[in-house]
Amino acid sequence: VPPALLPQFPSPSDRLGATALQVPARLMLVEEAEQCLPGHSFETLQVMLEQDHVLHVELHHPEKRIAVNMAFWREMVECFQDVGQDSSCHATVISGAGKCFMAGIDLMGMGSEFMMVEGEDRARKAWNLCRKICEYQETFSVLEKCPKPVIAAVHGACVGAGVDLISACDIRYCAQDAWFQEVDIGLVADVGTLQHLPKIMGSWSLVNELAFTTHKMMAPEVQSSSLVSRVFADKEMLLQRALEAATTIAARSSVAVQGTKVNLLCSWDHPVPKSLRYVATWNMSMLQTEDILKSVQVAMEKKGPEDVPFSKL
Repeated sequence: VPPALLPQFPSPSDRLGATALQVPARLMLVEEAEQCLPGHSFETLQVMLEQDHVLHVELHHPEKRIAVNMAFWREMVECFQDVGQDSSCHATVISGAGKCFMAGIDLMGMGSEFMMVEGEDRARKAWNLCRKICEYQETFSVLEKCPKPVIAAVHGACVGAGVDLISACDIRYCAQDAWFQEVDIGLVADVGTLQHLPKIMGSWSLVNELAFTTHKMMAPEVQSSSLVSRVFADKEMLLQRALEAATTIAARSSVAVQGTKVNLLCSWDHPVPKSLRYVATWNMSMLQTEDILKSVQVAMEKKGPEDVPFSKL
């Protein structure tokens, strides 16, 4: 079926976007590291300020080994819509609490969500199910739509929805004990993995193998296949290096960093001539920023970008 003929449902961000632009972001940075952000309580996420302008979003549901439940799908969208609007946040790290990053979907808690779809006949049930799937896709698409770079720091198991999540992140690191696997529960992965992995990993053969056989990939293999860019000895070192990378990013001009993310995503699914035209149109306004003059000045003074008083964006 041509994509234009498929039912188009508004995503949560589409529905909330117009309102969100009219109100200040709900996330307010706190002064002390390791302190949850006030005014926003999550059941499955803990949001902390770890460094200047760097947020750490930790996946929480340790009694279920970070299994994805109903609250998670909603809270990820709420959280990263707010992160995207928070001018004090320049970069974000996502990690998992406890023994693993994410153990997949909580089948007991979510089974009825798909097995008991409302509708008077099959057509209406199918329509409602499609709407629901589109809303769940937004849980991970929101990471791409967030203008701030997102770094995934993976340790232990990263299964099913965990692979969907990290494939939507901008940078992926893992610990030596990390392993990655699709799940075999009788369905087609529908929230991002099949769309992202062929472009991330490059080898259609390897992606097909992973998707068809649910092959378990260990850290060295995922690094060699480009799913992650760096592997560290343990979780402690992993988080340290992920936060260092986020801090390095946060010290740069937000105009440059966020514009770079936008244009990289444009090049993801557009040919080179169109991407070049897009960045030319982008920079005809963005090159007028004072950040360029500030950056040149500190370079001439043999200083680093962390010494530049960049304005918020």
